[in-house]
Amino acid sequence: MINPDIHKHYNYTGKLKNRNSTSGVDLGPEKVVFLVISSFIVLENLIVLIAIWKNHRFHNRMYFFIGNLALCDLLAGVTYTVNLLMSGERTLHLSTEEWFIREGSMFVALGASIFSLLAIAIERHLTMIKMRPYDATKNYRVFLLIGTCWLIAVALGVLPILGWNCLENLPDCSVILPLYTKKYVAFCISIFTALLLAICVLYTRIYILVKSSSRKVMKHSNSEHSMALLRTVVIVVGVFIACWMPLFILMLTDVACKQRQCPVLLKANWFIALATINSAMNPVIYTLASREMRRAFLSLLCGCFISPCTDGGKAYGDGSRSKSSSQNQKAAEDQDKQGNIVTVT
Repeated sequence: MINPDIHKHYNYTGKLKNRNSTSGVDLGPEKVVFLVISSFIVLENLIVLIAIWKNHRFHNRMYFFIGNLALCDLLAGVTYTVNLLMSGERTLHLSTEEWFIREGSMFVALGASIFSLLAIAIERHLTMIKMRPYDATKNYRVFLLIGTCWLIAVALGVLPILGWNCLENLPDCSVILPLYTKKYVAFCISIFTALLLAICVLYTRIYILVKSSSRKVMKHSNSEHSMALLRTVVIVVGVFIACWMPLFILMLTDVACKQRQCPVLLKANWFIALATINSAMNPVIYTLASREMRRAFLSLLCGCFISPCTDGGKAYGDGSRSKSSSQNQKAAEDQDKQGNIVTVT
């Protein structure tokens, strides 16, 4: 049975034009591509969570944040998959509450992922200031930041179902999200833009602090160290901007554009998919860039597919190579304790 409210809003915004009228799940090429992307997001973030859970060396403050980020991104992949499978013709058969839950869950998952990026930047900045990255007695800060991330993300996601919507005001409806008011969309964009600016400022501050520290402690390796950090910061901020900025611009266009005068708004699925790809890139940037995490990641895969490779401590080669790896690992840990964020951000 078609929901008259959803049908009315989708028809008003022009999203019913050229819509496939067949029932069931329309698995066209576009949707198949998006499903493959979301499946990859779920798989890689699940592996990251398992690797952190199984390795007790990762049960510290920084990896709690990385695990939370992986959890956010995993949920983003799951909710994106559900969103895809419930879209198309099935959208018109959802109840109004189901529609709000479907879209709201995406806002919660993606919002939590963005807030987690900010929480990691905050933690690294505080670590650089205090120069005590492994103070295990102050884990309350970790859970406070993580809890705040989820609290704000959930609050943003449930606002429309609590009443901040356009069910009684069609002219104020978004084209991308036909039951959401443009004021709510503008509000979310303002918050996400502020987060982007905050992340940029924090990483700039981190770079300045580490460069200053390197000049005092390691004059001879200052240039190499600073450039490595700069590359990390550029990757972190650059990928975030590359993935999210097109969607931000599209949503701003949605807010400013008059009804049915911006056909590009009907292609929002590609912009949303690009933003979701950020959840696939986060494990690469924040996890695989760590030498320790990379070893644990490969060891986990090795244990799943080639069990002999973990026998006798020869996961990465012979005994001497294993000893060398342990020495390099200890050196990396000592370097991180001095405030180096290159291998953990």
